[in-house]
Amino acid sequence: MPTVIKQTGFYLLVAFIVLFSVFPFYYAILTSLKSGTALFQVDYLPTHFDFGNYADLFATGVFPKNILNSVIVATVVVVISLFLAVTAAYALSRITFRGRTLLLLTILGVSMFPQIAVLAGLFEMIRAAGLYNTLFSLMFAYMIFTLPFTVWVLTTFMRDLPVEIEEAAIVDGAAPLTIVLKVFLPLMWPALVTTGLLAFIAAWNEFLFALTFVSNNETRTVPVAIALLSGASEQEIPWGTIMAASVIVTVPLIVLVLIFQRKIISGLTAGGVKG
Repeated sequence: MPTVIKQTGFYLLVAFIVLFSVFPFYYAILTSLKSGTALFQVDYLPTHFDFGNYADLFATGVFPKNILNSVIVATVVVVISLFLAVTAAYALSRITFRGRTLLLLTILGVSMFPQIAVLAGLFEMIRAAGLYNTLFSLMFAYMIFTLPFTVWVLTTFMRDLPVEIEEAAIVDGAAPLTIVLKVFLPLMWPALVTTGLLAFIAAWNEFLFALTFVSNNETRTVPVAIALLSGASEQEIPWGTIMAASVIVTVPLIVLVLIFQRKIISGLTAGGVKG
């Protein structure tokens, strides 16, 4: 009997967590399918299927451009971050040099600064470099919080890989770059997918830098574009359109998590290589 009670309590807790996590997105979908006065009616089951809000988003031609901007910026940031993080992780985890621990702690410390603390100085750097109101400004700015995170996680993961694998490659005459690309990289796929996806989500959802460094509607990313979908007064705010935009930009993240869920679980639980 106590076992049945424990199992029942466990499943009730899981059901509550799932409901708490999924319900806001579910209700956003319901709201995105409403228009007019139906937006202010509380319904927990779909009663309207009006796709006019989605049509309005793509009719202007600006929002699809904003989505493309977010895809480009987030993808480039992830690729550069992972490339630099893999090479840095190899140096920090496998090569002994003076100040290695201090350098790693400095990298971790950089990620602890709030965005607002570096906003003014970063703005001056971007303006001096002539990158203001371009996507390159966002790529450069996003590296501040994606690169320290990826370097720290991949360094920790690479430290747990058996040193015998590297020693065998060195005996066979492999160069350091060959060891990284041919030996460590295949073993690090779970960690690469996990850190890459988290970095992609961070870059995809970033708002403050995107609002500050870009002022052109056609250059903005989706978080800022959604924030600017407002009317002249509270009564004129297009809630249905905002919910439709929120659903559109959330679906790709859900799809990515579902596609790479096994790699994510492996990356979060792997502490070394067995065999």
